[in-house]
Amino acid sequence: MEQMRHTLNNGFDNFCMRSCRRNSHLKLSVTDFNADLPEQLSETDLVEVQFKNTRKAYFHNTLHLPLEKGVLVAVEASPGHDIGEVTLTGRLVEKQIQKNHLDLTRYIIRDIYRIATPADLQKAEEAHQKEQQTMIQSRQIAKSLDLKMKIGDVEYQGDGTKAIFYYIADDRVDFRQLIKVLAETFHVRIEMKQIGARQEAGRIGGTGPCGRELCCAAWKSQFNSVGTGAARLQNLSPNPQKLAGQCAKLKCCLNFEVPVYEEAMAKMPDRNIPLETMEGTYYHFSTNPLKNEITYSSAPHQAANLQTLTSEQANEIVELNRNGKKPATLGGKLTSADEVAEFDYENVVGQDELTRFDKKKNNAKRREHRDNKNRKNQS
Repeated sequence: MEQMRHTLNNGFDNFCMRSCRRNSHLKLSVTDFNADLPEQLSETDLVEVQFKNTRKAYFHNTLHLPLEKGVLVAVEASPGHDIGEVTLTGRLVEKQIQKNHLDLTRYIIRDIYRIATPADLQKAEEAHQKEQQTMIQSRQIAKSLDLKMKIGDVEYQGDGTKAIFYYIADDRVDFRQLIKVLAETFHVRIEMKQIGARQEAGRIGGTGPCGRELCCAAWKSQFNSVGTGAARLQNLSPNPQKLAGQCAKLKCCLNFEVPVYEEAMAKMPDRNIPLETMEGTYYHFSTNPLKNEITYSSAPHQAANLQTLTSEQANEIVELNRNGKKPATLGGKLTSADEVAEFDYENVVGQDELTRFDKKKNNAKRREHRDNKNRKNQS
């Protein structure tokens, strides 16, 4: 009896450590800022539970168990039961469901059976230890059947009766024969789930070139298409090695600042419109939307006599050109050709001529000459 208890405790500790490494370390982690409000638990019995890597599901706490973030629970599965970690409770679960656009009329919300016992955790740990070897064998089986697919991960259910095989494929794959072979080989119920390259990167995890954990592994659960137009809008280098993430697709973060750039670019004049001045024609060279600056060149396809204007100045010149007028210069005061004023330069150095000292010297000589003449007359 003592040995059995010792075995169960070891299984509990091993599974907790494995679960913490697998679930709690930033893999789509959430912060429940309402956790210290006891009334929120009475508002809804919905609970968010996370399983291996980024897989999450929602369950009813019909037994009103005292659940909080980090508790391991046994939940209803099809068939049997599964073991997962509670990541969110209370009213924020409803917000998560709305954010993920889940249709509750089609999405089946099952129940939480109990808080996981040492026996549950021991059984789940034994099942999870088979995942790596199962993935290697399943890849070999898929290759022997000449299937154009890649099995990226395998997840065993907590009771060991079912296994989910995550795969990537460019085209549609007929894996009916594969399911038969896998079921005969591993003696479990087989479920095939197709994922994309971005989802695979989220399940594997890693660190991006920014030095932080991948967004798809840390918090991002929905993936939108990313086009090269987002990179061109932000004046980024078209180097594919710099724009691609670890999934070999364009980085999701390219879309993050696009609305800011679109708002800034809306104030800019059309790049294809040259600016006509009395000095000549200037062509668009570069744009810095965040600084609200546009640089123009006097040559259409090279940098020559570069002039940097604000969007307001550029739009004013474009408006003058539409009215048939031209400013005198590109970077100076915006005056039309009919309104060029002649400037009257002023001497602001001393407000006097440079010969002022000479005049003073001549006046002193005249006074001296006059005084000498007066002395002679008196004598």
